[in-house]
Amino acid sequence: MMEERLDKKRLTPKQAKLKAANYCAYQERSQKEVKKKLYDLGLWKDEVDEVLTDLIIEGFINEERFAKSYVGGKFRVKKWGRNRILMGLKEHHISKYCIKKGMEEIDDSEYKSTLAILIEKKAFTEKETNVFKRREKISRSMIYKGYESSLVWEFVNDLVN
Repeated sequence: MMEERLDKKRLTPKQAKLKAANYCAYQERSQKEVKKKLYDLGLWKDEVDEVLTDLIIEGFINEERFAKSYVGGKFRVKKWGRNRILMGLKEHHISKYCIKKGMEEIDDSEYKSTLAILIEKKAFTEKETNVFKRREKISRSMIYKGYESSLVWEFVNDLVN
């Protein structure tokens, strides 16, 4: 892997900034993702910091916008629960303020109806006949998706017989 890096031509900060701007324009990116990309392009720490600052000032990187986009996508497309989304945002080193703003993208009634639909789908496909084991398996899969255990159990007990 080190040999690969030596073969690559090191980009100037200006070239790297252009590549990073295109990278950010394609989809919302966190500072962590862009920083990694800049290091991969061969920049040094002070150059990475300078380019990152420029990209933030020019509006290519916006933590709050990233958090909202991330939360919306993970909830609406992947049907993740709040806990799993929160862990993902923390892995991207998003600030508490931006996490709070991002999590506001999830409508509570939509969240609960999504959970109910997921539980019903899982109950339909679950082959376990013992009702207690069946509830356990369904609950475990919803908790793994990031839904709060108290909410999951409340729904599972109401919906699964």
